[in-house]
Amino acid sequence: MADRRPRGYRYGRWRGGPDPLAPPYDVAAAVDEIGDQVLGGSGVREAMRDLLRRGIDGRRGLDQLRRSVRDRLRQARQAGRMDGTLEQVRELLDQALEAERAALFPDPDDAARLAEAELDQLPEDTAGAVRALKDHQWRSPEAAQAYQQIQDLLRQEVLDSSFQGMKQALQQMQDGDGAAMQAVKDMVADLSALVDAHNRGEDTDQQFADFMAKHGQFFPDDPQSVEELIDSLARRAAAQERMLAGLSPDQRAELQGLMEQAMGDLGLQSEMAHLSDALRQARPDLPWGQRGPVPDGEQPLGMGDATTAVAELADLESLSQQLSQGYAGASLTDIDQELLEQALGRSAVDDLEALRRLERELERQGYLNRSEGALQLSPKAVRRLGATALRRVFAKLAATGRGEHDVADAGAAGELTGASREWRFGDEQPLDVVRTVRNAVLRTAGEPQSAAVPPTAPTARHRVKIAVDDFEVVETERRTGAAVALLVDLSYSMALRGTWGAAKSTAMALHSLVTTRFPQDAIEIIGFSSTAQVLRPETLAELSVDTLQGTNLQHGLMLARRFLAKHRDAEPVVLVVTDGEPTAHLEDDGTPYFCWPPMPETIARTVAEVERVARSGATLNVFALDPEPSLVEFVHDITARAGGRVFQPDSERLGEYVVADYLRVRRGRGGR
Repeated sequence: MADRRPRGYRYGRWRGGPDPLAPPYDVAAAVDEIGDQVLGGSGVREAMRDLLRRGIDGRRGLDQLRRSVRDRLRQARQAGRMDGTLEQVRELLDQALEAERAALFPDPDDAARLAEAELDQLPEDTAGAVRALKDHQWRSPEAAQAYQQIQDLLRQEVLDSSFQGMKQALQQMQDGDGAAMQAVKDMVADLSALVDAHNRGEDTDQQFADFMAKHGQFFPDDPQSVEELIDSLARRAAAQERMLAGLSPDQRAELQGLMEQAMGDLGLQSEMAHLSDALRQARPDLPWGQRGPVPDGEQPLGMGDATTAVAELADLESLSQQLSQGYAGASLTDIDQELLEQALGRSAVDDLEALRRLERELERQGYLNRSEGALQLSPKAVRRLGATALRRVFAKLAATGRGEHDVADAGAAGELTGASREWRFGDEQPLDVVRTVRNAVLRTAGEPQSAAVPPTAPTARHRVKIAVDDFEVVETERRTGAAVALLVDLSYSMALRGTWGAAKSTAMALHSLVTTRFPQDAIEIIGFSSTAQVLRPETLAELSVDTLQGTNLQHGLMLARRFLAKHRDAEPVVLVVTDGEPTAHLEDDGTPYFCWPPMPETIARTVAEVERVARSGATLNVFALDPEPSLVEFVHDITARAGGRVFQPDSERLGEYVVADYLRVRRGRGGR
């Protein structure tokens, strides 16, 4: 019989990837920061880059991380000086020569005098002297021991400069014995074969595993793949070249001579040269042979330690450049996470990951789009920018007491007709309360009363449930929908005066207000410079001022009239934001013409267009952003012709002036 006992369930931590029930990552503040810079004239990529540089939510940004790396770089420069091996060889050579002369001096034999003469004729450079003494028959045991120390030191340092940790490995293998040197030769031969196979694309994981099983003691950093192994070796080889390039010519010549002698004694000179070429072929992107930062402290460093110090400096320099993101095609993925952790610790990696997540979430949540490598604001982000700009405008209106945005009698500009109709989304007419309640009573008359309320209860007779379908609104003689044409000056002077960001923010705020709170209204944003153009919100957000000369208000008004003609039943409103009088107009053939100071024909054509706007019944209000007398005189003249008004706000209050004026004008002619 089957077991029918209920099965038990065990619950534990989710392990299938990101938590599907976790709240979405909050990027609202980041979107607002990016939006502020975009509205101020920056491009989306520049705004995003500035945000990543500053950091978010208490996390360090790229700039602070880079400053920490530069501090670490300055500290690394004090690691020591690079001629430590050369200095140590000189000291041992002086000890050997002094001990040998002391042993030869009391000997009256001519052979002793000949040996002294040979010592006196040694080359002045250290490498030449060491090479000349290779076959010398030492009389002094102390001198012979010092010279042997030179040989051992060179072998260790030269190998350690090519293979980090080789000095320790040789010491553990009783350096100097034949078995240890043979193990090194076998490793170099096998390594050359492995790198050659990799360069040909013929290496296998098994070949790498066999190599590490045989020679792993020479690689304390424990690379996990042939790519890691080659990268580590190539970086060190490039650092060795940079270390030599940082020495004086005489020091470099002497040290290279000592290195060649050590490699020759080991029988590795040709094999190491081949390996160096193979590593260069595998990683041609490294700064081979280039001069770069080198340590310049007081403590002398051996060749291996000097190469390590130079490699660290090179890594820090590379990391600093990656964090700067100042090169073409820069991306957060370029930043080497391992180098960052080595330089600044795990917390720096966490800060970097927070920045990477922000960038991913902005795209994943639909605020940024990437098209052909370029970042663009999505419609969702543009809507948020408009809403944010509008919210800030309303906050200023509430603080200053200018205007009102909660219009209690919106939709009541016309006379009541006595009729009513069903409510539709977007209607602003007053509710017909009597008919609304009557509809609800008739609809629910046949429904049984709730069992929770006894029929005898006095409140039961008065409880009416109103549904959306019950609402009716009173009809007026004239609907209060408005058609708003906002003309924004795009001339270069707007940027020079610092008013362009305020103008863009104002346009975004007004567009958001009209489209979200007054959906029965229509709005069109028109930008004008040498010519005029209709602007979509997405275009406006990332638009820069026109570097071409000209303020073609005539063309902007022409486009405004065409827009208003499409909405003849709406209240026509024209709002103009400018900082200069007209300096351009369209010729009869449609080509723009610019002249400064303004020529009479430009003024005449613009005024004629103003009068056409006025004959269409539109209100024309101008927001003048420059107190220049000629501009003030001109805008007062055109608003007088169109029955409008002139406002002279500073740029910080432009938004509240424009929005408050729209709310006032849209109530209808009776409100003017």
